Amino acid sequence: MSHPNANFLVPLCQLPAGGVGQVRKLSGDAAFCQRVREMGFGESAFVTKVSGNGTILCQVAGTRIALSHDAANNIIVEHIARR
Repeated sequence: MSHPNANFLVPLCQLPAGGVGQVRKLSGDAAFCQRVREMGFGESAFVTKVSGNGTILCQVAGTRIALSHDAANNIIVEHIARR
C-alpha cells in the first residue's frame, strides 16, 4: 500500500494548475521525444503547469511553453508539489 503523501505519476496534461512535476518518461515516436527534449522536457526536468486544458501552458527551464493536449499527454511527470 502506498503512503497517502507519496508522489504519483501523471501525464503533464493532468497536473493541476500550479502543480510542479518532474519529467519521468516521454512516450510517442522518437522524433517527438527528441523535439520535447530540445525544448527542455528531458527526463528529470522540473516543469510547472501554469494553466490550460486544451492547450497546456507550462514553465520549464525558466521559459513558458504552450503544448497541445496530445503532446502534454505524452510527457509523464511525477507530481512533486503545488506552487
